[in-house]
Amino acid sequence: MRNLPSTVDVAIIGAGAAGLGAADALKDSGLSVIVLEARDRVGGRARTIVPAPGIVFDLGCGWLHSADQNSFTAIADRLGFEIDRTRPPWRDQSFDAGFPATERQDFFATLDAFHERIEKAAENDADTAASRCLEQGNRWNPMIDAISGYVNGCELDSVSVHDTAAYEDTGINWRVWRGYGALIEAYGRPCPVALNTRVWRVDHSRRSLRIETSKGTLSAAQVIVTVPTNLIANETIRFHPELPEKVSAAAGLPLGVDDKVMLALDDPDNALPKDGNLRGATMRTRMGAFHLRPFGQPCIEGFFGGSFARELEDAGDGAFAAQAIDEIVALLGSDFRRELKPLAESRWARDPFAQGAYSHALPGHAGDRAVLAAPVDSRLFFAGEATSPNFFSTAHGARDSGERAAREVMAASVDRSTRA
Repeated sequence: MRNLPSTVDVAIIGAGAAGLGAADALKDSGLSVIVLEARDRVGGRARTIVPAPGIVFDLGCGWLHSADQNSFTAIADRLGFEIDRTRPPWRDQSFDAGFPATERQDFFATLDAFHERIEKAAENDADTAASRCLEQGNRWNPMIDAISGYVNGCELDSVSVHDTAAYEDTGINWRVWRGYGALIEAYGRPCPVALNTRVWRVDHSRRSLRIETSKGTLSAAQVIVTVPTNLIANETIRFHPELPEKVSAAAGLPLGVDDKVMLALDDPDNALPKDGNLRGATMRTRMGAFHLRPFGQPCIEGFFGGSFARELEDAGDGAFAAQAIDEIVALLGSDFRRELKPLAESRWARDPFAQGAYSHALPGHAGDRAVLAAPVDSRLFFAGEATSPNFFSTAHGARDSGERAAREVMAASVDRSTRA
């Protein structure tokens, strides 16, 4: 959509999974809708690229987490996207490579015991940092903290126990052959989206809301805000009158840092196992994890999280690839250096429209998800993965929250019509 309408019933800010979920839910409502997206594409923190022939790479979300309850599973079937139901390699490793089976068993027993202590601690009314549930002096603590970097985007001292326990995981995790980002892009194609339209300010001081954008101003009866929490917390988007409770809630749910790097294998017939996991038994948090030959492709996908990922982002282009190659060579031998070719890497904290990967609740701030999700004056509504009570940090949690906000919009519209 090139030209903005001057007036709509519902303006949705952000064309990520939440914004598209809201627009899809409103398509038969009889309300006029526009989705305002600052980027030149839809999908938000979901993006699929093909950095080399025969290699599909999800720069953002890549797994259908809790796939048996994930709303995108049915959407993939409906849109003709094939799902790969191969079991994820996270707890497995096809060969020792510095992490022999006995060591892995000891590590995962320690990790499981840590999660049990999280669940126990969450029964208390007082929230605390997840790091308090580590067993003091345990050799695996740095590695458990590294996993927090991948899962939460930060180390455990910044993660709420109550929030961690609230997350629902059915243990079923699948992938989309053509890419999760490609699926979400296809899902958004029928939606009325204005790209390259950055929202600066939402004025809700009058009966009709005014949205100031890089392409001009439009009026709306209702607005759904779906942008990442960091953009609300630092007031990249401003509200008039101000909404200090929303800014505070968003600040309690910051986006951590998670990034990926894709390395091509020079020899397509490389003997590395398909869908293998590679990680050394290291006693440090500053480390990556590596997915060998995902989908059988001739590549290795690397993951980095937390403060280490932020440092690598700050180091500039190519830092993730260089770090990944060094770690892989240390595990598999110096001959592998000539096998690996950098293809692409993400830098989500440097993305001005994301400023991070996905949300985590700071200790004492698990309740901020409900505060952020609450409507304002039956005219301003909020969605996004950070507002999901149980599926936060996921694309389907974001999509479902957009659908929830759309239902709230429709209920408020009916109520307003009835009172009129």
